[in-house]
Amino acid sequence: MVYKKFQDTMDVLKQYLPLCWLKNNPLMLPRSVDFFKQNLLFYFVVEYFMQTNMTDDPIESFVEVGIATLLSLIFIGVMLFLNKTLYAYVQVATSVMFCSNIVALLLVPVLTWLTVSEEPLSYYFFALLLFWEYALVAYIIKQVLSVNILASLVLSLFYFIATYFGAFALGQVL
Repeated sequence: MVYKKFQDTMDVLKQYLPLCWLKNNPLMLPRSVDFFKQNLLFYFVVEYFMQTNMTDDPIESFVEVGIATLLSLIFIGVMLFLNKTLYAYVQVATSVMFCSNIVALLLVPVLTWLTVSEEPLSYYFFALLLFWEYALVAYIIKQVLSVNILASLVLSLFYFIATYFGAFALGQVL
């Protein structure tokens, strides 16, 4: 039973992986609530680890990452609701979380490198990875909403502002 579940997860993962190379349409990917939950948990844990490393306050980090995760899911829901494609919420939210998780896997060692050495190259890698995540979210939005590149870049910018700056602002208020 455990092997079957693992095999199913790996099959879904293989279908989502090309998104990281700007291939596939999130709407054509399988709808897997289990895979969504796994990605959501992984996203929260990695974001919490990175946030705690930056702030040194585990409670504040927990609150901010919780708010950021919630704002991310709400932004995706509102975007899909306004586009009348709310039926694809699981695929789109999973796509965004999955791509963020792949970038985060690479971001953790770069952040460690940046913290330890403060080498200029570590900052370049950090910026490159942030740009890659921005491009991935823009690509997913472009595919899902069927909009042009400029519109998807603007919506992606709104996504990051609403998610990360919104979480920071709400975290400061609380």
